[in-house]
Amino acid sequence: MKKLLIIDDDNKLLELLKEYFDKNNFECDTAELPSEGLKKISKNHYDLIILDVMLPEMDGFEVCKQIRKQNDVPIVMLTAKGETTDRIVGLEIGADDYVSKPFEPRELLARVNAIIRRNERQYRTDEVIEFKNLRIDCNKRSVIFKNEPLELTSTEYELLLLFAKNNGKVLSRDYMLQNTRGISWQSYDRSIDVLVSRLRTKLSGDSKEDYIKTIHSVGYMFYIDAK
Repeated sequence: MKKLLIIDDDNKLLELLKEYFDKNNFECDTAELPSEGLKKISKNHYDLIILDVMLPEMDGFEVCKQIRKQNDVPIVMLTAKGETTDRIVGLEIGADDYVSKPFEPRELLARVNAIIRRNERQYRTDEVIEFKNLRIDCNKRSVIFKNEPLELTSTEYELLLLFAKNNGKVLSRDYMLQNTRGISWQSYDRSIDVLVSRLRTKLSGDSKEDYIKTIHSVGYMFYIDAK
């Protein structure tokens, strides 16, 4: 049974979601305060965390940052309807997905299941992908880039893996969204662009090297030299 943690100060919503996820074969912990949620994360293993943006003590963005300092557990953020800025900021700091309030519980369930399935696929393979300056060990879920470990969130890792398996090929945004999110998204969604930007920054560092090329009106192409 998969284990979730929901951090939200709306007690009624917490009760509703806990009941809904319990009925759908999840073990669900809840926390109304960020401090309470962070304490539970330090003591328990969770397969996924659902995190509201608007919280007392500190906002969801700061909570996400705190989690990412020590844990790459998938995070789905709950944002106010129409707040595109919240969605982009959440993705930039390491969230894996977002759902706008108000939402249908079954939509949230679909997102949660898609992310967990995606993570399980990552751990089932013992494949190792190697290039001249890049080594991806799928079993350990580790990335070595230019002889140094590269720290990635779960979604950044999934995107790099997708790029590596399609080295030198142009990938459309729709294809990338489908293969990193596991569900269909609107064509105007900017999350893939934010994710690519994050990964590009981590790969380039202080250098001027650009391993991810933007193909205007189409998508992106990743290219790295063979071993």
